[in-house]
Amino acid sequence: MRIVYSRVSTATQSLLRQRHILTEAGLLIRTEGFAEGFRPAEGVLLLEDPATTSKIPALERPAFARVAAAAHPGDVLTVSELFRLCRDLVDIYAVRDWCQARGVALRVLSGPCPTFTTWPPRLPEHDQPR
Repeated sequence: MRIVYSRVSTATQSLLRQRHILTEAGLLIRTEGFAEGFRPAEGVLLLEDPATTSKIPALERPAFARVAAAAHPGDVLTVSELFRLCRDLVDIYAVRDWCQARGVALRVLSGPCPTFTTWPPRLPEHDQPR
């Protein structure tokens, strides 16, 4: 399953930028007649934490609890940008460890660490063991 996670810190912020990035990746579909104009693509579970401060670690947020309940080995958790999920290096490691323990890949689409994936580990071809 493909799981998409989005978050904004305050009620005055918009999910629009994240939704555009996710649409470009084929995970959301632009629609007419819906409040925000986007819906998940087929086979995508969209989970959002609106107005959730980054002071709350990712693993403790309400929508991440739903991610944890839905995720199975082999699933891919995608975020538009890493800072929408993690607040600092400690949080990044906690999410990485959570993903690795459950066999869930974390995919980051843009910003620092684009194309970052946690599992399965992929070494550049020249770094592969011989």
